[in-house]
Amino acid sequence: MCGRFVSSSTPEQIGAYFDATATEAVLGPNFNVAPTHDVYGVVADAERSRRVDVFHWGLIPSWAKDRKVGYKMINARAETLAEKPAFKKLFATRRCVIPMDGFYEWMPGTADGPRTKAGKPAKRPVFVRRVDGEPLAVAGLWAVWKDPEAGPDADDRWLHSATVVTTSANTTMAPVHDRMPAILTDDAAWDVWLDPAMGDLDELGMLLVPAPAELITLHEVSTEVNDVRNRGAHLVEPI
Repeated sequence: MCGRFVSSSTPEQIGAYFDATATEAVLGPNFNVAPTHDVYGVVADAERSRRVDVFHWGLIPSWAKDRKVGYKMINARAETLAEKPAFKKLFATRRCVIPMDGFYEWMPGTADGPRTKAGKPAKRPVFVRRVDGEPLAVAGLWAVWKDPEAGPDADDRWLHSATVVTTSANTTMAPVHDRMPAILTDDAAWDVWLDPAMGDLDELGMLLVPAPAELITLHEVSTEVNDVRNRGAHLVEPI
């Protein structure tokens, strides 16, 4: 699962890294991105030109009656993309890369560690990033949803939303959680994933494997990250 991540780069920085045209919309740095927040995503057109767009995190399929569906679709399992009705068509036609400067996960608490108000061992948050400090290029899917309650001239009548694709954990992540984001590790993988003409689901699925264990590192961080109202840079500092 991926339920929180860091997005501190500007659209221009993201565009330069992914060789994409930057969006004019600026979200600002957020070191605690949570579901329903707006996020940056990289997509490509028919000519394979890349651009940085803004998406609502939590996929809302075109057939959804309201946006609440998005709460249940922040992640999509790589192993079942080609089977799930909500994802199958998008897997073939609407793929994106979601840039992350790192993500958070929670590892099980210990008997001698902090406890919750209910007296149970409290889970401990960790921050996961690339060893070399570069952004994580995470596979995603996106959709367009027409809000039935919005007026015909409303700016938000058409909502673009996205979901993060997850895969099984590598050996670095396994002690913390059994899932992790599907990371596309190089430009060649980005090209294949973003190419709108690529419809070979088997070939696409081969990209959605655990990243090499040596690509990422992690460290424990403050439980301040548990509160989505906290969004500062201090959240990624090791404790």
